Amino acid sequence: MKTTSLLASALIGAVASARSMTPMATLAAARLAGRHTSGNLVLLDRPLFKYGALAMGAGELYGDKMKSAPDRTVFLGLAARIASAGIAGAALAPEGREKAGAAVAVATAVPLAYATLAARKQAMAKIGQTRSGLIEDALIVAAGIAVVALATRAARDYND
Repeated sequence: MKTTSLLASALIGAVASARSMTPMATLAAARLAGRHTSGNLVLLDRPLFKYGALAMGAGELYGDKMKSAPDRTVFLGLAARIASAGIAGAALAPEGREKAGAAVAVATAVPLAYATLAARKQAMAKIGQTRSGLIEDALIVAAGIAVVALATRAARDYND
């Protein structure tokens, strides 16, 4: 087993630490674009999942800037990160290693949620909630797109 075989799962877990719905939204967008993941998850081919994940991803980006937005480390925030990281980590893992990919993604997402929250609070104190949120959005969405694009391209090239 190569140590890099679960790298995409770990990286998508890092994305989930800051934006719980971004991993699912980027996977949904990739599937809509006809790209395939190495992990075999039927859920990713359901239209309700794909369009729902896109809507939830957009909603999270909007809601994060609200004063009433809860910290990402509250129970529901962590539960969303666990679910999203687990599904995305499994999808990006090599076929047959979906459980390991899910575990790696969750093990990355949960502790990093505390670190990304601390960084966001520092940024909020310096530049405000909206500006810090927009910067974090840009970084995290770009990271999510990059991880999924690289992982799905590798899977497609491998399967061709």
